[in-house]
Amino acid sequence: MAVYNAAKCKVCRRVGDKLFLKGERCNTVKCALTRRAYPPGHLGKNARVRLTEYGSQLREKQKVRKTYGVLERQFVKYLNEAVGIKGNTAEILLNMLEFRLDNIIYRSGLGSSRSEARLLVNHDHFNVNGKKVNIPSYRVKVGDLVSIQEKSKKKNYFKNIAEVLKQKEAPSWLAFNKEKMEIKIMAAPSLQEAGLSADIKQVIEFYSR
Repeated sequence: MAVYNAAKCKVCRRVGDKLFLKGERCNTVKCALTRRAYPPGHLGKNARVRLTEYGSQLREKQKVRKTYGVLERQFVKYLNEAVGIKGNTAEILLNMLEFRLDNIIYRSGLGSSRSEARLLVNHDHFNVNGKKVNIPSYRVKVGDLVSIQEKSKKKNYFKNIAEVLKQKEAPSWLAFNKEKMEIKIMAAPSLQEAGLSADIKQVIEFYSR
């Protein structure tokens, strides 16, 4: 599991975009990027940053990595695998990231952020097709069914989340039965459906140097 010791809000300020690393807090006035929309550091808002082509590509790469909580080595592994598969490399790479189990939990609304979703997976709360899976990077596929273990449904976290889920809607490529707490993977998301602010094509160009 990816572990970042740096403050999450500083990550967003550094790349100049909301990565929603703190869940719902990022949608409020407490969001650090809303209050201080400039890079962290002693220069602060007086810093003048002129990005080169390399710098722009590096920033996009960091956006994607930090959004999904993936370390560099694992991210390169995803990219190399995507390049070796026939088709649109950008969409293939995106699908690999979106099909991570921790991301599925986050997209459904069961986790307020991807880091919280990773903790929930690590703590043995979920089954995939009836079998317990506690690996956040586990890759699901179309047709898989993700469910909450029966013993976990009795925990306060899942009892209280029912009210929160009423205000959330899972993306169209996921079928989330809120009563049974089951998520079925219906299709692979497109670049538009993922709603990613980063330009994945620039990420691919960064590693093609």
